[in-house]
Amino acid sequence: MQAQIKLFRVFGIQIGLHYSWLLIAVLVVLSLAGQFAATNPQWGPTMIWAISILTALLFFAAIVVHELSHATIAKLRGLPVKSITLFALGGVAQIEKDATDAKTEFWMGIVGPITSAIIGAACLAGAFAFGWDPSGRHQSPAASMLGWLGVINVALAVFNMVPGFPLDGGRVLRAIIWWITGNASKATRIAARVGQGIAFLFIIVGLFRFFNGAGFGGLWLAFIGWFLLDAARSSYVQQEMVQLLRGVRVGDVMTKECPTVKVNLNLQTFVDDYLLRSGQRCFLVDEDGHNAGLVTAHQVKDVDREKWPHMTVGEAMLPLSKLHAVKPGTSVSDALETMSREDVNQLPVISNNHLAGIVSRGDILRLLQTRAELQS
Repeated sequence: MQAQIKLFRVFGIQIGLHYSWLLIAVLVVLSLAGQFAATNPQWGPTMIWAISILTALLFFAAIVVHELSHATIAKLRGLPVKSITLFALGGVAQIEKDATDAKTEFWMGIVGPITSAIIGAACLAGAFAFGWDPSGRHQSPAASMLGWLGVINVALAVFNMVPGFPLDGGRVLRAIIWWITGNASKATRIAARVGQGIAFLFIIVGLFRFFNGAGFGGLWLAFIGWFLLDAARSSYVQQEMVQLLRGVRVGDVMTKECPTVKVNLNLQTFVDDYLLRSGQRCFLVDEDGHNAGLVTAHQVKDVDREKWPHMTVGEAMLPLSKLHAVKPGTSVSDALETMSREDVNQLPVISNNHLAGIVSRGDILRLLQTRAELQS
């Protein structure tokens, strides 16, 4: 999930927000305000809203720390981490590569709940130090705030240990199965299946509670179940894709004969005579007999239509020097990871300092479709 609002960096990791976070932030503040108003009416409206907002911000900060713990283990094990994004259902650390062994997967999974449990325990200790009574009323702002943060972080630790992939508990389950069987693919399939079962249970229980008077709480549980079901299915499909692509190299799927256009061709002619007529989406740009770059439908789309007759292909293209090239021997899975990381649909393939071809998502998808049909 990509951050749509970038905030700051921690240890080189971009921290950001998805727009959906804004909705949950408002709901958390409103919920806290209602709870604090009921238990501490002596505070007054200004104090209630101020403590509610501060508590919500500290809660989301705790989620960032939870995700940073995942990211720290990943970086210590040599796995690059691109960003951490807060969204409606929590946070996610975008780790660019999967764990390469069961031990790494185990620690990456379990460190998050451990971190949340430690935060929760520290907050509860602070709350009791300020005289917090879980069943009491008329408490100090510090006691109420720390008490709520303690309970919610412990609950977060427990929830994340539910053994349903891709929750942290599901990753721990995957790591254990991986360690026992020595088969990462089998472990992922089992953990994803368990995750789907737990997601269905959440949906059923949530809907049951909703139709029996639980209101928003039941509906929210069902929504979490739906999200987990989608994530578990995606993980399963991704693993199946990895299996289908196992052993396939870029050189096996790349397009060797790439269509070429001249660098001084205007975009209007390029669209009318090349893109629309040929059905090709990617073209090499020729400049004095040399490959200068790539131009695709994506680059053209980013240019205002009024400029097409006056702007050349050379001005719109992506220079080869700025493209992340791969070699014919690169695995197709690694090429897909590079495309996702760099947000591109094709990569030049370089062999012996010469352009050997182009590999695109379309090339890989066609191979996947063929292999899936043959195995069905």
